[in-house]
Amino acid sequence: MQPSRHSGTEPSVLPTTPSVLQALIPVFVLICLLSFSVYLFGEDASSGANQIALCVGAIVASIIGWRNGQTWQQIEENIISGVTVALKPIFILFSVGLLIGSWILSGTVPTMIYYSLKILDPAIFYAASCLICGLIALSIGSSWTVAGTVGIALIGAAAGLGLSLEITAGAIISGAYFGDKMSPLSETTNLAPAVAGTDLFSHIGHMVWTTLPSIFIALLLYALIGLNIDTNSRASDLAITMQLINDNFTINPLMLLPVAALLVMAQKKLPPVPTILTGALIGAVLALLFQRPAVLNLAGDTPNVALGLFKGIWQTLFDGYVLQSGNVTLDDLMTRGGMSSMLNTVWLILCAMVFGAVMDHTGLLQCLVNYALSFVHSTGSLIATTVLTCIGANIITSDQYISIVLPGRMYKLEYQNRNLDAKNLSRTLEDAGTLTSPLVPWNTCGAYMSGTLGVATFAYLPYCFFNLICPIVAVIYGFLNFKIAPLPIKEALTDEQLSEQALAEQSI
Repeated sequence: MQPSRHSGTEPSVLPTTPSVLQALIPVFVLICLLSFSVYLFGEDASSGANQIALCVGAIVASIIGWRNGQTWQQIEENIISGVTVALKPIFILFSVGLLIGSWILSGTVPTMIYYSLKILDPAIFYAASCLICGLIALSIGSSWTVAGTVGIALIGAAAGLGLSLEITAGAIISGAYFGDKMSPLSETTNLAPAVAGTDLFSHIGHMVWTTLPSIFIALLLYALIGLNIDTNSRASDLAITMQLINDNFTINPLMLLPVAALLVMAQKKLPPVPTILTGALIGAVLALLFQRPAVLNLAGDTPNVALGLFKGIWQTLFDGYVLQSGNVTLDDLMTRGGMSSMLNTVWLILCAMVFGAVMDHTGLLQCLVNYALSFVHSTGSLIATTVLTCIGANIITSDQYISIVLPGRMYKLEYQNRNLDAKNLSRTLEDAGTLTSPLVPWNTCGAYMSGTLGVATFAYLPYCFFNLICPIVAVIYGFLNFKIAPLPIKEALTDEQLSEQALAEQSI
């Protein structure tokens, strides 16, 4: 939870504690409006309708906070603080927009698609996509980087093979989040044990029990779907797509240089924005060297070649690449990228963070968490409540990190009180907080995946098998008391120690 910011002599606590009914009102309003948004606008809901729903929800929460004694100045300060949290993802989104446009123009994405079409058989495509993304994410610890590089190529290959883009996106996200979740290089994999109070490798080792069965089930489901694909009927379409790619771009292994550079920089844990911008810059250089006809064609009429090349690169970076091959499927796939393509996603994230900040500052979010704790009577119910809280935090606060930090802080003492090892909490935070974040359209992760892969969140959601299965496995383990580690005897707390720690937590 983000700390409230106050100035002067303003009180640091709410004059009136909100009730559960008050806390549920803005959530109910938001759910109703989002449901109507999907019903009325379908896949276009995230183009403005969802943003309005989030703003209305924030207004309702602000009114409740005002009735409970909050001032607008206090609420406004915390909105600004909440939006500030989203600045890093926004910078990354704009950088990815540059990267996508640059990599299409340079032939990097077309080359990855071309080689994928030659190597991957349609019958194993979904399972292979999940596995490839999982292995790469495991090595670099970033689901966003995998989706923005290999994921784009796999989406293109799926279009070339005539396969479902929705299932492919689900397989990409499942694999990317599996690798991200299990990688010691991942930010969330380091954050969860830090919040829960355990060490990194105990956390990763404990996650194996819920993560491996979930990814095996997901791979099996993708393989079963692949068995029903008629590969013979797609051979002619595949040949046409590969020929069109060859006609419009120079295909060469050298075009994969930006991918290699980006993955190496990500592996070394260099900052994401400079890493992505470096990849985009290398792509622009390759475009000037190898894709001059494509660059000049995009620029249109210009006085000379040099100015045309400059205009083509510039236009791609701010407004994306436009392909006119005559093939509708390929044109739709390659006409994308540019910073402007991310503006709608940024709008969605900003509105979501405003709603989350108001819910947090007015105490409504804390009220919901406390209410959830009243239903905890066993280990199974505690883990189920933790899972639901993580999911709720992803929905309400729209931030993956808050969905880990908030429940971690709230339930840490409860796990200790029940003599449960902290690694049970850290595992559950990742099983639910990390994995459900890309399933919420207005969450930073969901908005990123949808904007990058070009598939609506609700369209790919049913096919993110790993992300859907793992939280269920975690809850089942809790109720069966299977692989639930007890607190070591030497660390078990006495009633007096628990009371002292509870007072310390409250003072914080």
